[in-house]
Amino acid sequence: MTPYEEIIRLIRGHKISIQTHNFPDPDAIGSAVGLQYFLKQFGIDSILLYDGKIDKISTKKMVDYFNIEIFPVHVVENLSDSDYVITVDGQKNNSNFTDIIGDEVACIDHHPFVTDYEYRFVDHRPVGACSSIITDYYLKSGVIPSEDVATALLYGIKNDTSNFQRGVTGLDIEAFQFLHKYANYQKLRSIENSTVELSDLRAYGAAFENTVVYDRVGFAHINFDCPDALIAMVSDFILSLDAVDVSIIYADRNGGYKFSVRSEVDNVNAGKMINKALNGIGFGGGHPTMAGGLIPNEFVLKLGDNHDFSIRKTFMDAISWAMSLGE
Repeated sequence: MTPYEEIIRLIRGHKISIQTHNFPDPDAIGSAVGLQYFLKQFGIDSILLYDGKIDKISTKKMVDYFNIEIFPVHVVENLSDSDYVITVDGQKNNSNFTDIIGDEVACIDHHPFVTDYEYRFVDHRPVGACSSIITDYYLKSGVIPSEDVATALLYGIKNDTSNFQRGVTGLDIEAFQFLHKYANYQKLRSIENSTVELSDLRAYGAAFENTVVYDRVGFAHINFDCPDALIAMVSDFILSLDAVDVSIIYADRNGGYKFSVRSEVDNVNAGKMINKALNGIGFGGGHPTMAGGLIPNEFVLKLGDNHDFSIRKTFMDAISWAMSLGE
């Protein structure tokens, strides 16, 4: 039995919610709407939910252009504990996944599997984008996506693989080839050309002023709160500097710090490295090339008097540890 047949058998006859992580990016939204449309072809209705904020202009445009109905969980009535919840592009108990009303029965994700929650169905594949996993359901079933769904899935794949330059697998390429036939490239170009808002320049400016580089590791502190997606964009930008192979960006967040890490070094696994760095003072994880993390307010005292110095030392030690593994 294929994965799509398993999940259909599991959820048929139940009220379904599809949940993304709290600050959904294009891959999360593409995965969610792609799964929703796919299930609809088998007579299964669902609602798309998140708890947080859609905070980037490109992602807002994606929702508008593709007529995606995705709702903050707090505005939705009549949710019940008996509802079946499918998590996409993330896992229950992760710091960026609120525990919403309902029974989390299924998980579709491409991030390293870190939760010990026992789903009844898991489709976990270490591919470049979760949207590629959803596209595989179309490939295996013969279902044809609508133009908007195909474009949303394609944008999700392009975004999470940094235009096929990061973490790409054979399935990502196969998914692109399939979606290419059905996508609207005029809409895709319009969204891709609208990735930075004027207000974002403040975060870039703060990063420029506070960037330091040690042994090709670039650190930047954004000394105010800003959206997760923007921190990730700044991390990508710092990584593009010719003197940087690993970027570590952190922004103030509710008295603590939110992190985005990127690595172009084969033996510095970003996910394992940030998990090591934040062990005991926070939480972190992700892919070999990209990861995120958080030091909550209650652990900040452990950083001592000079937070920037402590953070840089902690991460440099973790990078040395990661390199010693020989991966």
